[in-house]
Amino acid sequence: MFTCDYKKLTLYLSEFKDIAPMKMPEYGEFCLLELKDGRLTGGTWYPDDYENKKSTKGDFSRGTGDEIKVDEVSKWHSLHAYNIAENLDNESLENLLFGDKGEGIHTVAISGFKSFADGDFPQSEQYCLVILNDGGLGAGRWNKFAEDDGQFVYASAMSSYSMEKVWAWTPLSNDDIFEDEMEEELERRKEEELNKNPQTDPVKFKYGIDIDVYYEKALEKLRGKYYWATINKMKKVKPWEIVPLHGWYAFGKDQGTFMGRRYIEEWKDGSTADEFIDFLCEYTDDAVKNSNPEEKFKLGFDIAVYLEKAFKNVKKNYHWLNKRMLKKGDQYAIEQVNGDWEFTIKYVGYAEYRVYDCSSAENFIKNVERDYESLAIRENPVVETYEVPFGHKDLNGWNLERYDVYKMKSGDYKVNVQAGDRVTGGNREFFITPDCFKTETYDEFLDRYLEIVPGHSFGLTKKDLIKDTKLKKFFGY
Repeated sequence: MFTCDYKKLTLYLSEFKDIAPMKMPEYGEFCLLELKDGRLTGGTWYPDDYENKKSTKGDFSRGTGDEIKVDEVSKWHSLHAYNIAENLDNESLENLLFGDKGEGIHTVAISGFKSFADGDFPQSEQYCLVILNDGGLGAGRWNKFAEDDGQFVYASAMSSYSMEKVWAWTPLSNDDIFEDEMEEELERRKEEELNKNPQTDPVKFKYGIDIDVYYEKALEKLRGKYYWATINKMKKVKPWEIVPLHGWYAFGKDQGTFMGRRYIEEWKDGSTADEFIDFLCEYTDDAVKNSNPEEKFKLGFDIAVYLEKAFKNVKKNYHWLNKRMLKKGDQYAIEQVNGDWEFTIKYVGYAEYRVYDCSSAENFIKNVERDYESLAIRENPVVETYEVPFGHKDLNGWNLERYDVYKMKSGDYKVNVQAGDRVTGGNREFFITPDCFKTETYDEFLDRYLEIVPGHSFGLTKKDLIKDTKLKKFFGY
């Protein structure tokens, strides 16, 4: 890489500009910022009115939900204007000046550069100036949980510099986000220390600290209502644990891990072991009630019976579907799991079956039908496409981007609608059932069609569609 020793390098930046009319950055320009309180940070300039060069209203974005208001900024310095690759190929380089340096000229010195190559990493949420491998300058907030072991996030929608793009980095000033993270880290360490030797409340845990003992006592009560109750059925709803919390054992429910931290919801609805057991009965009641084997397996324990019923239901509209196609999709079975009979599924590409939790035979069949419908669509190639034209269509904050109608090999139709905003987007696909075409007029067809692809939800109403003569012809009217 570059021959310069980044550990000795100091950048002197003097070409700062004030926040003033006609002196603002260009729209989308990334800048080093000196705040009114003297701290240094960075951000991309997004003016409220990008056509008004005199306006100073707007903000500097540092990432999604992370911005600096312009009234917090004293001066700015462009980071787009420089590429220092040639300078860094100088073994003796220690000082690099941007602009003039002298009496009365505002200059900021930045040093203390480090490198991932030495095993050095920024602290979580620390905002840093970076020198890129191509010689460019940038800045970003360190996200240690991003893919590839960490990234510097610098703009909206998580735009970032990966480790592979950065030659050297150095922290800029601490900000509220970083200081909050430091405070949380301190709290995490205190919590870990407290939980090394947790205390036990003898009233709350009079039956010990094995959670299965409490489940077994709750099970005894539940079997008075549901003879089929088992602990396995009770634990289908997220199970409770006994965990160290704030230096004491507590009944807790795992709410998942976010940014490297496990979050536990503590039970606080009582203070005794028997109260918790009563709570467990209420908490698991629906899960057990909906696991009645007489309802769940009312058609017996032969999976072929359920799958045949689903196949016949789907075949009514997806007439080209055949049994050979089903072998390409997910596979189903009925098996004993931990002593309980369960519907199970083996997803395409996986070697093992896993529990497919359904409360009733009807519910299971409906889920299989949805799977078969998707499979049928995948097995029916598109032979012709019509892209429906439209003007600007706002869908509750999203913009309609595409509205495509496809004719498939079987002669049937499907529709794909795509919408998005500045950050994200999505699409939905709809099969137009043959029943829609059993009408004498195009007007009647559209009434049935819009029950499947409603205009108020997906942008184009009957008023929009009925005047499109090419679409009418495409549908065969």
